[in-house]
Amino acid sequence: MPQHQPADRPELLYLFDPLCGWCYGMSPVIQRVQQEFAGQLDVSVLCGGMVLGEQVGPIRHDWQYISGALQQVERVTGVEFGAAFRALGEEGSYVQDSEPPSWAINVFRQLNQSQTARFAHDIQVAYFRDGADLNEPKTYLPLATAYGVDGADFLRRLTLPETALATRQEFAAVAKIGLQGFPTAILRVGSQGYVLARGYQPYETFAEGLRQALEQAE
Repeated sequence: MPQHQPADRPELLYLFDPLCGWCYGMSPVIQRVQQEFAGQLDVSVLCGGMVLGEQVGPIRHDWQYISGALQQVERVTGVEFGAAFRALGEEGSYVQDSEPPSWAINVFRQLNQSQTARFAHDIQVAYFRDGADLNEPKTYLPLATAYGVDGADFLRRLTLPETALATRQEFAAVAKIGLQGFPTAILRVGSQGYVLARGYQPYETFAEGLRQALEQAE
């Protein structure tokens, strides 16, 4: 069973989407925060549903925009987009859909909440570096079992109607916050919320803002 966090501990909400390139750059920052601030706060990853409904379709429709942004994301954040992902985009038929990878994150959160930020980044590495098919359930199996999650249980939960419903409710909850884009990071302390970052921030900048927010909240 996942452990429940202490009710009074601050919570860092990392609002992201698996298909968001800037989130791919930001996720290592969030992972480092989880390590460096261990015991001071809990990290929760919430999926926002960037590509849904009528937006779902072949990557060729967005490839000109995406390919143009890759170099900037690499330069600013230090992550790398692999040749396999670039080939996927150039070929053009791969269907972009935020729901399947968000289902996987939702299921993983139920089974190993504390490692969700790492798992979410693993999904992005599989996609943006290795060109993995995020619409194929088996893609997630080695990623999840690497954390000790039971593979059969994970796959069973992935196809449950409840998982799709819970994920859509998560998208709706994130939409209510009124984001201006992904990634966004919010510190929640009791009933108070502090927006720490809209878009990518390097670790040093982000950590300094987080320290100040934690001090103000005390």
